[in-house]
Amino acid sequence: MSLAHTAAEYMLSDALLPDRRGSRLKGLRLELPLDKIIKFVTVGFPLLLMSLAFAQEFSSGSPISCFSPSNFSVRQAAYVDSSCWDSLAHHKQDEAGQYQVKSLWPHKALPYSLLALAVAMYLPVLLWQYAAVPALSSDLLFIISELDKSYNRSIRLVQHMLKIRQKSSDPHVFWDELEKARKERYFEFALLERYLACKQRSHSLVATYLLRNSLLLLFTSATYLYLGHFHLDVFFQEEFNCSIKTGLLHAETHVPELITCRLTSLSVFQIVSLSSATIYTLLVPVIIYNLTRLCRWDKRLLSIYEMLPAFDLLSRKMLGCPINDLNVILLFLRANISELISFSWLSVLCVLKDTTTQKHNIDTVVDFMTLLAGLEPSKPKHLTQQVHDEHP
Repeated sequence: MSLAHTAAEYMLSDALLPDRRGSRLKGLRLELPLDKIIKFVTVGFPLLLMSLAFAQEFSSGSPISCFSPSNFSVRQAAYVDSSCWDSLAHHKQDEAGQYQVKSLWPHKALPYSLLALAVAMYLPVLLWQYAAVPALSSDLLFIISELDKSYNRSIRLVQHMLKIRQKSSDPHVFWDELEKARKERYFEFALLERYLACKQRSHSLVATYLLRNSLLLLFTSATYLYLGHFHLDVFFQEEFNCSIKTGLLHAETHVPELITCRLTSLSVFQIVSLSSATIYTLLVPVIIYNLTRLCRWDKRLLSIYEMLPAFDLLSRKMLGCPINDLNVILLFLRANISELISFSWLSVLCVLKDTTTQKHNIDTVVDFMTLLAGLEPSKPKHLTQQVHDEHP
């Protein structure tokens, strides 16, 4: 019998989780995987296109090529290219013979507009980092620590029950004390449950998360408006008529009023415009999906931890509207599941619980571990029968 008790003690000792104080802050993920992908795409893609635009400008030289008259000197031809790029205006004659000026400035502002877009898309990330991450990190550290501690308390409780059972000469006394403890709810550790219930009534994290994704949708809509209003208007404008009667050529009588120039960087402009519209169009349903995750609970995580004696948010129907801080914390707990060592243990126990023949007697990890340690989770029938026989 002592060999069986020793084996049970070893089994319970192995089930205890190691103490990892001070090492969790470095490993915490304070950004959801999908949010990280959205950040890399919305911020990194404009920067990539900006580098493409600058690389094309540096490699091919002047972004326009003007067809100067054959009698122009090299200096005059260079001046024409520089002047037409500075003005970047298309002069078109209407039916009344008047010239209408159409600005082509989006070609010149392309790299800087991409930089402005990247900065704007990074603002929601900064908002999350400074408004939500400090509170979220402290919440996650506390909850992860308490979840693992609650599991360890359950194992230590079973160890204590096993020692008491070994020292108890009268089995009636042990089972009476155990039933009294269950009835008086001595096995509960209510700090974690009350903390989570408090987070269910808080809305600071979820408001910041909603604001972050709403800003992303707003800036994406602004990008569509910019591309549609300015880029689409000059999207197919490869050649334009440039007025050169200015500066160095102002007093020249033999110089024509207009000359034709061609935009050598039009292909890059078109690629950037189409790529930006395509990528941000694909990101919109991803951002919307990110928002819809706040409309439902991740009950799998909660159901696993209901094996703890102190955790019954689901069974007591404490989960109401999911748009609150608790739901955001559950999403980040799922992202930090590797930090929750107790989760894998409890998942295994839940699977084993479904295969045991005494399902009706097993509610918590304490019940299951007492069964594994050689104690029944409820009072044996022969002891119950003896009590009835003694008190008919």
